[in-house]
Amino acid sequence: MKRLLIKLLPASAITGIKAWLARINVRLIRLFASNGFLASLYYTFFSRQFYREHKAVLQGRLQYEKSLRAIGQSCVLLRRNIHRLEKGLIMQPRRDVFAEAYIGETVSCYLDAIQSTELCAEERKWATDVLSDYFRIAGASKKIDAARARFEGHSNMAQPNQSVPYPHQALPACPVDYAELLTLFKRRRSVRWYQPKAVPEELIRQAVQAATLAPSACNRQPFEFYVVNEAEKAAGVARCAMGTVGFAENLQCVIAVVGDLSAYPAERDRHVIYIDGALASMQLMLACETLGLSTCPINWPDIEQREQMLSKQLGLAYHQRTVMLLAVGYAQPEGGIPFSQKKTDQLLIKEVN
Repeated sequence: MKRLLIKLLPASAITGIKAWLARINVRLIRLFASNGFLASLYYTFFSRQFYREHKAVLQGRLQYEKSLRAIGQSCVLLRRNIHRLEKGLIMQPRRDVFAEAYIGETVSCYLDAIQSTELCAEERKWATDVLSDYFRIAGASKKIDAARARFEGHSNMAQPNQSVPYPHQALPACPVDYAELLTLFKRRRSVRWYQPKAVPEELIRQAVQAATLAPSACNRQPFEFYVVNEAEKAAGVARCAMGTVGFAENLQCVIAVVGDLSAYPAERDRHVIYIDGALASMQLMLACETLGLSTCPINWPDIEQREQMLSKQLGLAYHQRTVMLLAVGYAQPEGGIPFSQKKTDQLLIKEVN
């Protein structure tokens, strides 16, 4: 019906209708924006903009519960609790007795996880080492002693100084100074024009390895990189996003950064996939630059039709949300790059007294 009206009505009538609808929408927003309850009513009856997010969050919660019963290559609860133990181990001053509230849950999860033939070997080692370190250090209590007995009965205590917390002075020396780092940042530009040259898979793996070192809330790392490394397919994925008209066809490789809402049991963390995914994406782009590859982050719009298009191409589950797309490839030397003037520190820094 909408398309038919557009064909039948003159342009001036269409412009007038759009203006009238915009005025009505502003009045509705003024009415419903006054409190949270009315805002919920607005998005229930007048707008479906958050429909997918609502359903995806609930689907993610269901998948989270399933993941605790069928542990695969990684376990989000184990990762979270092991990281919590690490933070307890480095606390100043460190308590003699800590983590009582969740050590039983952690050991139960660990024992289930090590029974999985799919669990990543590095994750198993990290969990074993940190739990071993914890039980060597933690004082006695009824809950801790019970958990310690269960752990020691099913696992060989790891040797100290393995995948456990370490002092800041043990970090490698920084090999770059500020000027060198700033040069790297200046080189990292959004490149839209690429040579018709294949992107080696090994370079992508190296860049992703660097990206995994990005900070992540409770070390869950709730994201994956869907790599489309064939020019025609990459162009098809890029066209799912808005804003790629005119240059999508020359892209050689596209990476979809996909957040996984099954990493969380509660709605309060639903935005962490975007925070953690963006942090990892920035490191991925900088790593690509050092490997001779250029990149371009492509904004991903929260539009249902576009979500369906991309989900179909990538085979995504409903609880998986795209954070952004990244074009990757070898830049055309003569290809143009927008100047993109950046805000200054004077504009961005707000002193809090």
